[in-house]
Amino acid sequence: MKVEIWSDVVCPFCYIGKRQFERALARFEHRDEVVVAWRSFELDAGAPAERIGSQVEHLATKYGMSLAEAQAAQDRVQASAARVDLFFDFDRARPGNTFTAHRLVHLAADHGLSNEMEERLFSATFTEGLAIGDPEVLAPLAVEVGIPVVEVDRVLGSDAYADAVRADEDDARSLGVSGVPFFVVDRAFGVSGAQGEEVLLEVLQRAWAEARPLSVVTSGDPDAACDDGSCAV
Repeated sequence: MKVEIWSDVVCPFCYIGKRQFERALARFEHRDEVVVAWRSFELDAGAPAERIGSQVEHLATKYGMSLAEAQAAQDRVQASAARVDLFFDFDRARPGNTFTAHRLVHLAADHGLSNEMEERLFSATFTEGLAIGDPEVLAPLAVEVGIPVVEVDRVLGSDAYADAVRADEDDARSLGVSGVPFFVVDRAFGVSGAQGEEVLLEVLQRAWAEARPLSVVTSGDPDAACDDGSCAV
């Protein structure tokens, strides 16, 4: 079973959704047969390498809120993160353009390390306050998860995987994905937003059951089962 997750590493709900999904997957009986593929999604493709100003100010401007309303919204996100054992430090956050980060996730996928790369990028953004749009910041993060430095340097010095990022975004549009996180299971079930563990577990179970209908094995004895009107009791 394949689960595709469209996500952006500057999206707090994507980090929360990742943790909720991991908890659901840990409880899923067939978890060893699930393949997870991370897909690229840019919430702001025109963002600068690093956005100047506080997160609260940016939130207020983007959504037409007062600073007090923006702070309250940010506090609610931090509380949601805490419920899944994540610590968000928005005061230190230095968000920016994520196109290069997404390219590194595709490189990591070629090494079987996409989940580790996503986790490292989320932590760098929301907990450590690292400039996620700066290639010089990204490079050691990629090496840290196990990608050879020579490959990291090659990708950062070129436009490698740019087409893969754009293909993910085109795919998202074709599927009607307009916000993240967005989970797609076997291209049959979609889940929008950082849904709870129980919801995600239910979707995994339903997708598994519907993709694998019950196979009935009968014995060679035609009298070994009850039919209407011909069953001894």
